[in-house]
Amino acid sequence: MTERTPFFDGHNDFLLRLMFTAARREEVWLGRTGNGHLDLARMKQAGFAGGLFAIFVPPISGGPPPDFATLMSSPPYDLPTPPQMNHGEAQPMAMTMAGLLHWMERVAPNDFKVCRTASDVRNAMSDDIIAGVMHMEGAEAIGPDLDALYLFYEMGLRSLGPVWSRPTIFGEGVPMKFPGSPDIGNGLTEKGKDLIRLCNELGMVIDLSHLNDAGFNDVAKISTSPLVATHSNAYALCETPRNLTDRQLAQIRETGGMVGFNYATFYINENGTAANDMGWEPLFRQMDYLIEHLGENHVGLGSDFDGCIVPKLIGDVTGVPSFLSALGKHGYDQSLLAKLARDNWINCLERTLRTETVT
Repeated sequence: MTERTPFFDGHNDFLLRLMFTAARREEVWLGRTGNGHLDLARMKQAGFAGGLFAIFVPPISGGPPPDFATLMSSPPYDLPTPPQMNHGEAQPMAMTMAGLLHWMERVAPNDFKVCRTASDVRNAMSDDIIAGVMHMEGAEAIGPDLDALYLFYEMGLRSLGPVWSRPTIFGEGVPMKFPGSPDIGNGLTEKGKDLIRLCNELGMVIDLSHLNDAGFNDVAKISTSPLVATHSNAYALCETPRNLTDRQLAQIRETGGMVGFNYATFYINENGTAANDMGWEPLFRQMDYLIEHLGENHVGLGSDFDGCIVPKLIGDVTGVPSFLSALGKHGYDQSLLAKLARDNWINCLERTLRTETVT
């Protein structure tokens, strides 16, 4: 393998860190502080060629963020589900993060581009420019009339998950629990079904990560697009509701969809802990399983960088080349590695996104 294999990543929370960091945003994006999992310098060093950048509105809280390393250290655990948010509460932060994604392009136009089509992604990557696709993790910022979806679409939104791990007016998310099943709660609401149909009409990726089993089934019945889970792993190997059952993997495969392998340790470790001192074997086990059940054309990377605890062997984005190299030594040939690193994601975007912007 070469040292710098270009890769496309299915999910990161860099916009959330950029919005909340105490440092100047220029330092976080353009500087070399080494904090968090991502910044422009480390992305270019690692070969990060593009990815889905999540707009995620965190729960409203006056306290510090949860200490997941401690909360998930001794299973079983069942973390409280945050309360539902309305679009009036969520829209200001969602708009701020959408604006930050475009700011990232303005201050580094030769290194980063907000992409709206698969052709945009391919062209940016061929020019050695990082291709950023706007994603929304949880549709709280979209009101019941769905008008805001058109607005965010005009800003570049091309991928949307109806829920995070809390209820919305569209459906229900799965809890942060171990052990636990995704078969909990009701399916999509009528507004949720309308949301899926509009996403299909606009030509957008519909992200099934965080959605409960009944909601997953409803999307599978309604959607005309490939089923996609941007950052989830196999439930058979780690029984957290956030992972995908064999039946769900089969449905994704049948539609020519995608699963992005999540680096979060609590979705990899068989015991559900956040411990990050594992070797490569647990990651190989998950990746092998996903390929076995989905086929080699429907698996990619979905790091969850800046939103989770990752294995020490990866550490941050600069550790992805080591992961790809380890997969090569594990037995994956160059053709398969290219598919996992970028080709499968780009092909999925070509099957899903419109070639022209809807007006």
